[in-house]
Amino acid sequence: MQKVLLGITTLLFAVLTGVTLWHHGYTGVIMYQMQTFAGQQVFTDLSIALTLIMIWMFQDAKSLNRSPWIWILLTLVLASFGPLLYLMTRPSKLRW
Repeated sequence: MQKVLLGITTLLFAVLTGVTLWHHGYTGVIMYQMQTFAGQQVFTDLSIALTLIMIWMFQDAKSLNRSPWIWILLTLVLASFGPLLYLMTRPSKLRW
C-alpha cells in the first residue's frame, strides 16, 4: 500500500513539475522564489528539509548496503524526486 501511495504521489508531483517547468523553466522556478521574503523562506525551508532527508537517506542506504550517492545526487538535482524514488525502491519488508 505504501508503494502505491508513493507511486501516485510521485506521478502527480511529476505532472505538476512538468507543467511548472513548461511555463517557467528550471531557473524561472528558482528566480520566482527569490523575489520575495516569503518565497525565500519557502526555498530555505525546502533546502533545510531536503538536507535532513539526505542525511537520513545516507545513513539508511549505508545500513541496507546500498550506495547512497545516487540518491544524494538525485536529490540535489531533482529535489523531492530523489527521496520519493529512494522510498519507492527501498526494500518493502523494512518499516520506515
